Amino acid sequence: MGTPVLNLARVLDHNTARRPGQVVLTHGERRVTNEELNERVHALAAGLGDLGIGRGDVVAVLLYNHVEFLETVLALSRIGAVLLPLNYRLAAQEWAYILENSDAVCLLSEPEFVAALEPVLGGLPALRARLLLDGHHDGWRGYDDLVAAHRGQRVPVAETRADDLQRLMYTSGTTSRPKGVQITHGNVAWKDFAHIVEFGLSRADRTLICGPLYHVGGLDLPGTGTWHAGGEITLVRRFDAAEVVAAIEREHPTVIWLAPAMMIALLQLPDVGSRDLGSVRLIIGGGEKMPEPLVRRVLDTFPGVWFADAYGLTETASGDTVNDAEHMLSKVGSVGRPVPHLEVRIIAEDGTQAAAGEVGEVALRGPKVTAGYWRDEEATARSWRDGWFHTGDVGRLDDEGFLFIEDRKKDMIVSGGENIATPEIERVLFEHPDVVEAAVVGMGHPRWGEVPRAFVVLRPGAGPDPDGLGAFCRERLARFKVPAEFVFLPELPRTPSGKVLKRDLREVPVAP
Repeated sequence: MGTPVLNLARVLDHNTARRPGQVVLTHGERRVTNEELNERVHALAAGLGDLGIGRGDVVAVLLYNHVEFLETVLALSRIGAVLLPLNYRLAAQEWAYILENSDAVCLLSEPEFVAALEPVLGGLPALRARLLLDGHHDGWRGYDDLVAAHRGQRVPVAETRADDLQRLMYTSGTTSRPKGVQITHGNVAWKDFAHIVEFGLSRADRTLICGPLYHVGGLDLPGTGTWHAGGEITLVRRFDAAEVVAAIEREHPTVIWLAPAMMIALLQLPDVGSRDLGSVRLIIGGGEKMPEPLVRRVLDTFPGVWFADAYGLTETASGDTVNDAEHMLSKVGSVGRPVPHLEVRIIAEDGTQAAAGEVGEVALRGPKVTAGYWRDEEATARSWRDGWFHTGDVGRLDDEGFLFIEDRKKDMIVSGGENIATPEIERVLFEHPDVVEAAVVGMGHPRWGEVPRAFVVLRPGAGPDPDGLGAFCRERLARFKVPAEFVFLPELPRTPSGKVLKRDLREVPVAP
């Protein structure tokens, strides 16, 4: 079971005792010190207790990035309750499914979502409390009122153990119904320790979080690890490229996580090359393979930065492998080597461990990896075998232990018996000067079974030229890998974490 000391709220207590006046949380003009944050967390924890919420109860949070989101993370840890961050981009029926499946007893949200929530909340008998940020509405209690009513109260930290549940995070549902990933206090602690070591986090670091806090990229990469190291978190309410650049100039962060789509949006800003971005020492990438031209643009735009291309999943609280600064270009295309206390193995088709350079399914093992899915024994049994979590991603390890992700298992194209990794084609398309984004999926073919089909987003002012793109690909790829069709879109459909929704692209009708 483990010793009862693993709890994020203890980190806040530790930092408050040593540096009470240090600013540790910033949002716009708002500056919050350790002492101020600790006082509000105690008050919120006491208020939640008065609402009958305690150890093991699930509390859902449907918010943009706010100080109160992180206050709630700490208050729930303090009382041993379970955090359930909700994706604000989902539809009301999807929220209802997750709330019902998790047996959430309380929901914290903000006025923008109330109208969509109201019709579905009545069918959730387990939900007995609703809290509303920055407003009042019938049936909802004001969050600030609850905190103000319990000012000055003190709540001891719950004696949570390593395998006690800290949060439920539902997958984005790219393949089926969302599954609840069980993240424990031990998973969070080991993730934080690994990232402190891997990224060299310290008290001097200020992490800018512009990705959504409901996602591991925002909350965990490195997110809470920054607090563990004694540093500061700066929030942007919702990603906007121009606002992020302004926040970098204003707040001088040292660390930032950016999904590929976010990175592309920043690089598209016409004046980004003349802005003061020199405070950033580390950009953590991930979510998709970053083509070399895009990596070089990042390095040109952020002078002296370490672009750490990374690989991770919700099931591991993010950040499993990281490409170090020394190998940013010599190992471009790799997502690096595993963080401390995490093992990576490639599983061949016959279930044995693959040799260096051999392609197979990526499997992970370590104390930051979740033990399974919430109330889904079948999915858990499919993914966890012989102590290893089977990710569903296809990759290879080179002879130095660097991981290269080739594709999702379900996205691999089999054409005439040949396996085609779609990122290989996407990398070539990214090299074309008119291409901003590209995604490739398989489409049916009467002779070959499947052939590649490319979806392309062009730079402003460029016109669609499928013949030209085909010729460009034929110069760089084997003929069977050249897309049989090019479809031009204004943007690619993506999950909130920045991953392309290839499921949606497969449903786009093929031209007659």
